[in-house]
Amino acid sequence: MVGLAYDCLANPLGAVRSTFEKSMSSGADPASFSGGDWGALDVFRNFLFDQDGLSQVPILDHKTVKWIQPYTLVRFRGMIQDMLGNEVYVGAYKDGTVWRTNKYLDFSQAPMDSSADMRIWERRLLYCVPVPGLNSWAESASEATIKRRMELTSQQREKRRRADDEAADDMDLVVSNDAIEGSPSAKKMREDGHPSDSTESQESISQGASSSASFQPNVDMDSLPCLVKIYDTPESDLKLNEIFEFIGVLTFDSQPQLDKDEFDDFENAFMGDALTTLPPSTEVPHLHCFIHRKLAIHDFLQSSPMLEPKPHMVKEIRETLLRHLTDVLGNDCLAAHFVLLHLLSKVQSRVDTLAVGKFSLNLTGLSKETVSVYGTQLSLAIKNLLPFSDYLPLTVGYLNAAPFSPKKDYETNRLITGRLQLAEGTHLIIDETTMGEGNLFSVGVDNTRLLKNLTELQKMEYDFKYYKMEMAADIQLLVLSEGKSCFCPADLVLPFQPTSVGSSEVSIEALDAWRWYLATLRSLPHSIDAEIQNVIENDLVEARRADRNLGTEGFSRLLTMGRLMCMSYGETSLSLEHWQMVKELERLRRERLQ
Repeated sequence: MVGLAYDCLANPLGAVRSTFEKSMSSGADPASFSGGDWGALDVFRNFLFDQDGLSQVPILDHKTVKWIQPYTLVRFRGMIQDMLGNEVYVGAYKDGTVWRTNKYLDFSQAPMDSSADMRIWERRLLYCVPVPGLNSWAESASEATIKRRMELTSQQREKRRRADDEAADDMDLVVSNDAIEGSPSAKKMREDGHPSDSTESQESISQGASSSASFQPNVDMDSLPCLVKIYDTPESDLKLNEIFEFIGVLTFDSQPQLDKDEFDDFENAFMGDALTTLPPSTEVPHLHCFIHRKLAIHDFLQSSPMLEPKPHMVKEIRETLLRHLTDVLGNDCLAAHFVLLHLLSKVQSRVDTLAVGKFSLNLTGLSKETVSVYGTQLSLAIKNLLPFSDYLPLTVGYLNAAPFSPKKDYETNRLITGRLQLAEGTHLIIDETTMGEGNLFSVGVDNTRLLKNLTELQKMEYDFKYYKMEMAADIQLLVLSEGKSCFCPADLVLPFQPTSVGSSEVSIEALDAWRWYLATLRSLPHSIDAEIQNVIENDLVEARRADRNLGTEGFSRLLTMGRLMCMSYGETSLSLEHWQMVKELERLRRERLQ
């Protein structure tokens, strides 16, 4: 008898088992699947992308976890905060004469007999957190939308279950509810993958999200971390601090405390230590990943399509955005121009220790009082323009106490996050006007060194106790200070000179256009024609004659400004007009410095 079609959304494990059994019946060797797939992923790719099923898959977060059923298909968007190594598991085993698989399950269903025929496979473990500094407008779905989706899915599931019950005698698809109670290593879950205590499971995960804040000190009480289990993926495809969307099965272990004695000798020998250090799914949900993709800023835009930037359209958007920034910055047009270039910057490449493309900015002449006005308005404007942003007010006490650098805890085998472990592309405002008098001790001195390295080199140091490792970063740094920053030597220092207090209220349509503008243009390619290159070289020689203090860093800054100016108009080749604009901005800046 032909089985019922599996529901990829509500019953993903059914599709996994069905395709595996079909492959085995055709004579395939389970050993050949230790690092590959037997066709299950093609089923999900077809559903998600060919049939436009991706929009139906709920996004897992602290709001939606109460609505999402365990063992269903979910999406999780987050930053890779820690890599927990590899985990071995019984990937396939022989049940009598039939081969079955445990892939995409937390626990083994293999027989207790250690002599049973089985295949040992491996998967990678990633501890992921919601993107630090993710602004509310960039969240992909509202709680109400997910609730409606879940209600629809629940109705579809009930219809499917009734159909399954009618065909159960012929199809033999399910086992009793008792099979998922007790030890998960010795029991089998139902074929459709839905435990009878799913409501309790949801509540446990939701409550565990709050308790997991103690697991990582930088996790907000309202955020939901996730342990993602990755299969058949090269290690180079996934890196710390990168943002990914993971699509897979949400699993829940109804028994938070596992009795190791119930595991067979193999699992005790190879998995016992891992089980004691991994966060249980009662506290942190586990997601067994089918498909993952690295996310770009465009993936966080709600209504702005990715269009080819046309010069006339870009110029119009640029003018309106520049007016908005000028208003936010108290009618300081020069500061608005530099902030615009700053918001378009990113690390394009690395040459030795130089991070090409970074453009950190230090606005000086500010006090606590003026920051409370202009700093607040600027921070709010940036929050509305960029998907991830953060604000860090510095005090002596905070520098002496807060861990800025991620640190390895070997007792739990986990990486404890630091204040400066941020996602690629994050905008960070550092407010030095809050600094008072006091002495910096060893932690404070170390934190200032970390800030300096992040500003100058775009690198973040990770403390592995026995050694330290520098990792590349890409953080847009904007420093607010009274005088030139002591801790963050920015690429460009500009005295801030506001003359009024403006309004930062804008329309949604304008915000959508500006978000698209910043996301699209910062990724444009760039080139300099030979003719313009000669002009630039001659101008730099003249600039060096006028100012002997102008060195390699100054040359690099001017070239970066040229590239950013060109990009700000949606063009990929630097023109003479744009280079003249850069020189004029630099002249006006130097006048202020004098």
